[in-house]
Amino acid sequence: MSKQLSKSFLAKQKSLIEEERKKITIQIENLKKEDPFSDPDHASDNAAVDTDVREQVGHDTIEAEIKDAQRRLKDLGTALELLKKGRYGVCERCGGDIPVARLELVPEAHYCIECKKALSK
Repeated sequence: MSKQLSKSFLAKQKSLIEEERKKITIQIENLKKEDPFSDPDHASDNAAVDTDVREQVGHDTIEAEIKDAQRRLKDLGTALELLKKGRYGVCERCGGDIPVARLELVPEAHYCIECKKALSK
């Protein structure tokens, strides 16, 4: 485990991560309900072409938002596993400590800032 992280900080992060996972799960459920393709009458209606295009764009947008939310949900789950294993706050690339300020902003961070920058290039 990272030497810089106190038990109280880890407990706070765990609670924050769990709460964020709940919010994202609800967000995904709501997005699925908003998807124009979720309407059972969608396939059988004879909508105008412009309506079909709007529905397709709406569907594509919602699918992208769902994928982003699912990716974050997975990352938060990984962060919880790292907390359990005592590896939370340790960069997966260099093994150094991830700064507390970064973990407060991005609780699911897997990399220190330098490694994240290097991977983004």
